[in-house]
Amino acid sequence: MNDTYVYIIVALLPLAASMVVLQVNPYHALVIRGILGAVAALVYVVLGAADVALTEALVGTMLAITLYAIAVRSSLVMRLGVLQDESSEADDNHYFGQLMNNLRTIFGKRHMRLELVPYTNTQALHRALMDKEVHAICTPSEHSQQDSTVSGGEKQPYHTTTRVQRIYDIIQNELSSPGTTLIYVSTSDSREKHP
Repeated sequence: MNDTYVYIIVALLPLAASMVVLQVNPYHALVIRGILGAVAALVYVVLGAADVALTEALVGTMLAITLYAIAVRSSLVMRLGVLQDESSEADDNHYFGQLMNNLRTIFGKRHMRLELVPYTNTQALHRALMDKEVHAICTPSEHSQQDSTVSGGEKQPYHTTTRVQRIYDIIQNELSSPGTTLIYVSTSDSREKHP
């Protein structure tokens, strides 16, 4: 009896597993993980272990993929706190819309979503940043206490503060036309002072 097809199917397992590990896009990795589970279930069926194949298909493929999809969807979000009037008038304000489009492009390269979280006033924005409800906040320069000029002396229309060093580095390195001054604040220092 020729069992060559079994060897071919079994050879797909390490190939699919290595593709999952090397995949950059997390959504593509989920699809490949589903393929890996389907191939594993097929191997179990061919080898006569139908009960293990059913378990692999239900738990290892369907349930795992669903849970991974939820985890990926919720973890790849950059939450940006903005004033309520800014988020509602984003279409009217050219500078704000351009800044948000630039940030969406930057984080889109990393398969992340930019989620705007509106707050009623600047105190609520700063509290949300320190309480780790948002990753960064963006306020118009007139609402900011910080000096909002850049090295050339040009006043920027917005002021962005982040508590995540990696987000600060990404925005600082990739934002071509700023439109905002960028500040990094450490929330760990404020937590130590106020337990």
